[in-house]
Amino acid sequence: MKIKTNKIDAANAEIEAVIPKEMIDANLEKIAKELTKTAVVQGFRKGKVPVSVVKKQYGSRLVQDAEAEALREVLSMGLDELKIANESLIGEPNISKFVKSDDKIDVIVKIALRPEIDLASYADSVDEFDKPTIGDEEVNEKLEKLADSQGKFVDLKRKRAAKSGDSVILDFEGSIDGELFEGGAAKEFALVLGSNQFIPGFEDQVIGMKIDEEKIVKVTFPENYGGDKLAGKDAEFKVNVHNIQEKVKVEIDDALAEKVLAGQDNPTLENLKTQIKNQLENEAVAKLYNDELKPALLDSLVGKFMFALPEFVVEQEIDIALNKKAGEMSEDEIKELRENASKLEELRETFRENAEKSVRATFIIDSLATAENVKVEENEVMQTIYYEAMQMGQDPKEAYDKYKSAGYLPAIQMSMVEDKVLTKILNSKMKEA
Repeated sequence: MKIKTNKIDAANAEIEAVIPKEMIDANLEKIAKELTKTAVVQGFRKGKVPVSVVKKQYGSRLVQDAEAEALREVLSMGLDELKIANESLIGEPNISKFVKSDDKIDVIVKIALRPEIDLASYADSVDEFDKPTIGDEEVNEKLEKLADSQGKFVDLKRKRAAKSGDSVILDFEGSIDGELFEGGAAKEFALVLGSNQFIPGFEDQVIGMKIDEEKIVKVTFPENYGGDKLAGKDAEFKVNVHNIQEKVKVEIDDALAEKVLAGQDNPTLENLKTQIKNQLENEAVAKLYNDELKPALLDSLVGKFMFALPEFVVEQEIDIALNKKAGEMSEDEIKELRENASKLEELRETFRENAEKSVRATFIIDSLATAENVKVEENEVMQTIYYEAMQMGQDPKEAYDKYKSAGYLPAIQMSMVEDKVLTKILNSKMKEA
């Protein structure tokens, strides 16, 4: 068998071979003899089936197995000649050429290798920066909101008109062009004025109403409102106020701290302020990281470390982008691409630059994770999905199973690894105020 190898670059190689018919025949004979030991053929005892009968019974399957055995030999010989270990390969080898003739098979096998990345001075990709600081004004503002959230609504001691911040107990009945619409009515509904719970303009017109007062509130549904039947439509609501409640102000003192920090050591106002300050600092750091520093750091790393990329991985990334684009195209546009190969190729090429950046970023993060000893175990992925599902009121197990069956878990895990790696690098560059 003739073998010719070509190391295209550090991430791609080709093995070209001419497999003689004699090799396929020898493989077929060997496989057929092995099969005689286990084959079940009517009229013959197990282990006593003649080779000729096995060949007749399993003809096409034997040919396929013989060719597959030859391809494995091509790969093995090619890797030996290229001095490439099996563990360096990424994905399955790609048979880009397989042409059969009477006396031989011409094949080309493309293989992809894990890129070797020199990560020297990767930490220099980001400069030192100051940790965001939180002042007393921000802490006090958070305390005010916290105290307000602890307040309870009580009936008015002295009757007055409703104002922003009050809870108004009301009936309402909505109509469009004189006809009631589904979901537009409720009895004894508690509406906090100023909460923007209702469509724009509704709460503003309830402000100033008194107990037992009726009023027609006129509003217009937003153009982007969920239901097509209501979007952009003018509506009238018949509103009847039954009661008005005001919120009792909660003092900001140790008593509030004891309530909020129940079960903790040192439940004092000073400790509460310290915890609030720490929380606000963490939120400010997270916002700075996610909005600015992480994207900038990843762009810097992708621009700094250049290396050969596995061709098939880039092509897969392009396919994903192309499929996404196809989902936004009309049937006529898709038909035109199917009928015009050059135009389809032109469209594919528009995604290549971003695809290469995405693939490069993935390999850089993978190498950095090894360098920084960052890992994300499967149970961490599960916990994250469970937590987010519960936050959204979804069934956690059902959400996890859905992601798993769709094959999304590796992508989620890689995203978490990326977040951990970039966070660790940035943390090493952050200076305390």
